[in-house]
Amino acid sequence: MPHKAVPPRDLLQDAALLLDFDGTLVELAARPELVVVDERLSALLGRLAETLGGRVAILSGRSVESILGLFGPLPLTIAGSHGLEVRWHDGTTSLPERPAALDRIRSIMTDFMHTTPGLLVEEKPFGAALHYRGAPEMQTQATALAQALANETGLHLQTGKMMVELRLGGADKGTALNQLMERAPMAGFRPVFLGDDDTDEPAMAAAAARGGAGILIGAARPSSAAYRLPDVAATLDWLETACAQAATGHSA
Repeated sequence: MPHKAVPPRDLLQDAALLLDFDGTLVELAARPELVVVDERLSALLGRLAETLGGRVAILSGRSVESILGLFGPLPLTIAGSHGLEVRWHDGTTSLPERPAALDRIRSIMTDFMHTTPGLLVEEKPFGAALHYRGAPEMQTQATALAQALANETGLHLQTGKMMVELRLGGADKGTALNQLMERAPMAGFRPVFLGDDDTDEPAMAAAAARGGAGILIGAARPSSAAYRLPDVAATLDWLETACAQAATGHSA
């Protein structure tokens, strides 16, 4: 596959920054609730938001409530549930109607979870995810169950790192990026999106289509991203360097 270069340190100059969370800003954990946001990350996001004039957003498969629960008050726009829900930087929200079928799906997934130690069901406002990180041998069975439920209910089947999710369709991180880029303070700027897995690819492509760029986090693989960083540690290092460079350019 084509080599992807390290992103240049001046990439955030006159840009809008959109960030995946798990696997990008923090290491993946065995259970979603075990992730911890440390002072370095909180301070970094604050500096980025100030330097870029508020043009920073988190785009996550987690719910908006989950992100806020980890960070506390966060003056950034958050697109949660793969873009289905948006909490704008001014506190206003955009929410769809929750599918009634999710209660039954969650119940079926929970019954399946109880058959094998290591499986985990994550309830979301507009979806339900079945994680098999703790039981990787169950990938085929977990995927088959999710596909059958998707066929039955018409809900969207979303795959990710060691998980399958059934959720309301009609949105992904690409549509979320486009929505955010149409509104102040991001409108008129180049989008730069950082993400690590399959769910981030629509945003990589959307960023490129708008004259921006995607940055793949993790091992090399086919991707619409223009650049790559090897891991979360390298990502935080690059963001700090790029933030300092943008601040210098802004004051020049």
